[in-house]
Amino acid sequence: MSPDARLSTIRAQAGRLADTSLQALLAADPARARDFALQVGPIYANFARQRYDREALAALFALAERAGAHERLRALFDGEKINLTEGRSVLHTALRSDLSAAPVAREAHAQALQARTRMRALAGALTASDITDVVSVGIGGSDLGPRLAVDALRAPQPGRLRVHFLSNVDGHAAQRVLAGLDPRRTAAVLISKTFGTQETLLNGAILRDWLGGTERLYAVSANVQRAAESFAIPPERILPMWDWVGGRYSLWSAVGFPVALALGMDAFEAMLAGAAEMDAHVLRTPLPQNLAAWHALTAVWNRNGLGYATQAVHAYDERLKLLSNYLQQLVMESLGKSVRTDGTPVDVETVPVWWGGAGTDTQHSFFQALHQGTSIVPSDFIGVVRNDSPYVDNHRALHANLLAQTEAFAHGQASDDPHRAYAGNRPSTTILLDALTPRSFGALLALYEHSVYLQSVVWGINAFDQFGVELGKQVANRLLPALAGQAEADDPVTRELLLRLRG
Repeated sequence: MSPDARLSTIRAQAGRLADTSLQALLAADPARARDFALQVGPIYANFARQRYDREALAALFALAERAGAHERLRALFDGEKINLTEGRSVLHTALRSDLSAAPVAREAHAQALQARTRMRALAGALTASDITDVVSVGIGGSDLGPRLAVDALRAPQPGRLRVHFLSNVDGHAAQRVLAGLDPRRTAAVLISKTFGTQETLLNGAILRDWLGGTERLYAVSANVQRAAESFAIPPERILPMWDWVGGRYSLWSAVGFPVALALGMDAFEAMLAGAAEMDAHVLRTPLPQNLAAWHALTAVWNRNGLGYATQAVHAYDERLKLLSNYLQQLVMESLGKSVRTDGTPVDVETVPVWWGGAGTDTQHSFFQALHQGTSIVPSDFIGVVRNDSPYVDNHRALHANLLAQTEAFAHGQASDDPHRAYAGNRPSTTILLDALTPRSFGALLALYEHSVYLQSVVWGINAFDQFGVELGKQVANRLLPALAGQAEADDPVTRELLLRLRG
């Protein structure tokens, strides 16, 4: 059965509820605030302010069952080649948990443990050296995950090693990162699965020259030979990656080496343990009590039932301000597909546009549009219960704003003055972490990973390739000679722009 046929029931349910407000749903079901919530380890999520009722929820869970959600989750953990377009297993879960008896999964887990042993040794050696700063060079999945983790989990004062991140090919980025660093007391980690990524190679060359050689260069790559040939990095300073881990799922691998350097290997392994806890829950829990299934099916409901084209995430903790950037790649690179796994066109809408930021800053930028604009934007609000700062009044105010925004989104406010009226009926999910720790952070990211995969199962698409990323790279490589004045472009607009860019 095609996704369109399966989703017809969901559209019918959405039509039934079209004129029912969130206020009416809450009034009609007094137990909703309690029953539409789940606690899994350090994470609590409340879905009571989503625009569905119990009948619609039952239809959503039935939809996931018909799509084979349980079987597809098992296939993921067992290392079946679910990345059909590239003929690969997808085993990022094996980097952090041992939940499969399948030989390929067990072998992957054993390799991950060996890599972690090497990570610990290298991190220990760097920590014991006279190095004070480490520059992590990567882009996309080789940058966003480690950057987010270090920013979210670092203490207010820098640790023994200060870790800096360089991703953009723009030379100003390298200039700013290196300003103030001492090349005699700095090391660099070049992270690239293929060691063919243009941005990483160019920035890596800048670091090599700035450091005065390759003595303090390290690498994380699946292509040890190319890392050695390109930068003369010896094998003992190269940590592994594998083709069964996609870039945006690679934080749990040696790509997390910068996290181990900045926070300590124990913190990195606690992050993996939190993700493993979520893995076990998602794999073993029936869909109606499964947090990832609730989150995924809520996304399907908002996209295909209610027709919302965007999704926001608001982190009410400054330490999670980069979460929306990380989720943009995780969700939109995974689900930005218009053909099914068999190559036929998708007959339903897939990924919405993901965006967001940190509250309360965002309340003074784009929340006006969310409250009174013509487009409804479903939102995930993420808060942290425990206050780790000494400023109690600020934390209380942060919580007050989180609660106020979700309530205002749901209920709005009537007014005789149309300029001061708020329609409300804006759906949101509230996710609370007991505290922001490596464990809760790992569990949160794993929740989103599994939600993304389950959405792809419902839509019948491949969440693990990203061919759309390649076209722009190919064209850019073709245009490099034109920018150097050694060739001309075929496209007339590009030719005109080249005249301007070449001065």
